[in-house]
Amino acid sequence: MKIIIPMAGEGTRLRPHTLNTPKPLISIVGKSILKRLIDNLSFFLENFLIEEIIYIISYKEKEIEEKLRNISNEIGIPSIVYFQKKPLGTADALLQAKNSLIGPIIISFSDTLFYHKKFNSVDKKFDNIIWTKKVKDPNLFGIVQCSLSGYITNFIEKPKNNISNLAIIGLYYFKDASILKNELQYYFLKKEDKNKKNGKEYQLTSVLENMRKKGIKFFSQEIHEWMDFGNKKKIVSSNSKILALEYKKFKLIHKESVLKNSLIIHPCYIGKNSTIENSIIGPYVSIGNFSKIENSNINRSIIQNNSRIRHASFSNSIIGNYTSYIGISKEVDLGDYSMIKEIL
Repeated sequence: MKIIIPMAGEGTRLRPHTLNTPKPLISIVGKSILKRLIDNLSFFLENFLIEEIIYIISYKEKEIEEKLRNISNEIGIPSIVYFQKKPLGTADALLQAKNSLIGPIIISFSDTLFYHKKFNSVDKKFDNIIWTKKVKDPNLFGIVQCSLSGYITNFIEKPKNNISNLAIIGLYYFKDASILKNELQYYFLKKEDKNKKNGKEYQLTSVLENMRKKGIKFFSQEIHEWMDFGNKKKIVSSNSKILALEYKKFKLIHKESVLKNSLIIHPCYIGKNSTIENSIIGPYVSIGNFSKIENSNINRSIIQNNSRIRHASFSNSIIGNYTSYIGISKEVDLGDYSMIKEIL
């Protein structure tokens, strides 16, 4: 079995944080989103022989490639990196990895995390599985309709009408990936000329619907917990969910952090060699390594590594790496290497 992780999106909804760092490498509660995703896939890593992990990216930089390979090497699995040159959608991204679309595969998009109690549902009787979750706003997602037995009867990308609230979370199993590859190639031959003219994206949902119409069966497996990292609001919300899940299981305050005359309202994460002084932190705050916070009141926010914050009061915010933030009270969204200071 192979694991394919498409992460070729440009991350425009999360700028300025994705100007220097691909979204999957942003740290949440002490781990990058990508590392957390691989942890989520532990059932497959433990119960199947994983030949390789395949990344599909748009950042053609040696440093990023090296980080991805290192993450795979840490768990002893070789990796391959493919590139999507233009942002032409999820189906186009997968087609870049066509040489690897052979045999059983797991596809897991990098902007989603999931927690599931019964992953052993990968059974021989299901050739293809699409993991799903009921949502309040199905018009924002690719969705499926299902029969009473759980087999999918329709795939629809961002429906205008609420005909189903069962969203595709971005996790797929294909027993024979060559069937998917053939449909991707057929879809592009049929649509390429027309869609290239108007810049239309090629979505995997449309390809799956074409496969279904040709008689290929897909089974819907509902997930227990799903966290989306599509934009700033969702990242802050997902950070809170992860803190709530991990607070009782792990020590989230690093033993080499320093707390001086401060109140920590749990759940919070404080990384190595970070200092909190004369401040109220929490609930639902993640602070990376080597950051310093003084005389501040912060809740429901994410602060990355090597940043300094003084005389601040904010919530629902993201502060990037190597950032200096002094003396302003508001909701904040600062990328890496930023500096902002109140002028009195």
